[in-house]
Amino acid sequence: MLKFCTLFSGSSGNSAFIGNDTAKLLVDAGVTAKSIEHELALIDEDPRDIDVVLITHEHIDHVRGAGVLARRYGMKIAVNRRTWYAMAAEVGKVDPAQLIFTDELNGSLTVGGLEIVPFPISHDAADPVGYSISDRRHKITVATDTGYLSPALHDYCSGSSAVLIEANHDLDMLEHGPYPKSLIARIRGKRGHMCNALCGEFAAELAESGTRAIIIGHLSNENNLPELAYETVRRTMEEAGVRVVDHGDVIPPDFFSRSDSDGVNGATVPQTGLVVAPRYSHSKVILL
Repeated sequence: MLKFCTLFSGSSGNSAFIGNDTAKLLVDAGVTAKSIEHELALIDEDPRDIDVVLITHEHIDHVRGAGVLARRYGMKIAVNRRTWYAMAAEVGKVDPAQLIFTDELNGSLTVGGLEIVPFPISHDAADPVGYSISDRRHKITVATDTGYLSPALHDYCSGSSAVLIEANHDLDMLEHGPYPKSLIARIRGKRGHMCNALCGEFAAELAESGTRAIIIGHLSNENNLPELAYETVRRTMEEAGVRVVDHGDVIPPDFFSRSDSDGVNGATVPQTGLVVAPRYSHSKVILL
């Protein structure tokens, strides 16, 4: 069984946990090692068991704790070379034996039976990527920090049982907020961040294609609100004919094997769990 949740998600730092009995991964480590240790304990995970930290790109809110975790626990860092060169000074010395350069692999990395596939995303970084992680039964895809819905993003998210995508900002809050025009243009550009409305459109597409759990994350501190992001995405999904299902603290594994409900006149209505990732603590846990 796969366990999936965000530990932190937002402008101040990002990290997600994905694991099973044979492999345990972090996607990014953008807060302090101490903070990650604390949240892992709250979901009954031990940092000593983490095999690999997968790095999406070099921005500090994605790499802040990576070096300390590698030195403290011996966990490996999987990263492409351009990203590593851009982040190396920030994270400090790491034993070269702990580095896995993903661009030197044959398209994927296998850790304890989990297949990990990096894919390109559109962001203002050296060589940014998202990741698809599969145990042959279910695929989880993490793709935040992307300015638009590229063909690669569609392709790699397609067929995922669960995804983490970004709802970074509300357009009105961004346009009328404190940011200068140059920064607003950067955020709205193709190498910037996805807004709530676009996230909702993409979430609806994913739900219609079979994705059963969607975490929306990387919410801006200044230009978004959790309740606003949730309502925008939920409304867009339901307008597209998707039934958004609410769960407690855990989305259980039987939800992923449950058939979609019948709608009017026998039509099938997709059902998808929607979760907003908290900025400073772990999200609901998804079990697949």
